[in-house]
Amino acid sequence: MSRALFKEGDYVVYPVHGVGRLVGFEVYEVEGVKAELMVISFDRERMVLRLPQGKAKHAGLRPLSSKDDMMGALESLKQKAKVRRTMWSRRAQEYETKINSGDPRSIAEVIRDLYRSATQPDQSYSERQIYQAAIERFARELAAVEAIDENAAVVRVESFLKAA
Repeated sequence: MSRALFKEGDYVVYPVHGVGRLVGFEVYEVEGVKAELMVISFDRERMVLRLPQGKAKHAGLRPLSSKDDMMGALESLKQKAKVRRTMWSRRAQEYETKINSGDPRSIAEVIRDLYRSATQPDQSYSERQIYQAAIERFARELAAVEAIDENAAVVRVESFLKAA
């Protein structure tokens, strides 16, 4: 990936960590080999990632989703939850994989499948943890795409869930 695709100050999505801001580019030299690095800040986690530009595509780094893509993911929240009768440990692993994919539709599926309304039975601790991780990851990208704060994004997500 080149600098042409990403500019300093852009929001980007790194699948495993979610939305970050590209704060700059650096050149490091180790044993005579130069590497151009993209410096990405994840403020919420208080983390800075330095990613070699040549590894960005392989790592799954991408620009924010379009408003249309996010709207499609939000609409998928209204669909019927897919309840599978597999062991929780396997489903939990699948949910984690979907969250770490960085794909808004996949993350929305996790949110939809784990959402419980007031009339449904409570979630287990691990279900709540995964649900919370998914909604936070999704809300961060939605907030960046729509230029709203994360709390407003969570409210928006929950309104789509309740409309189902």
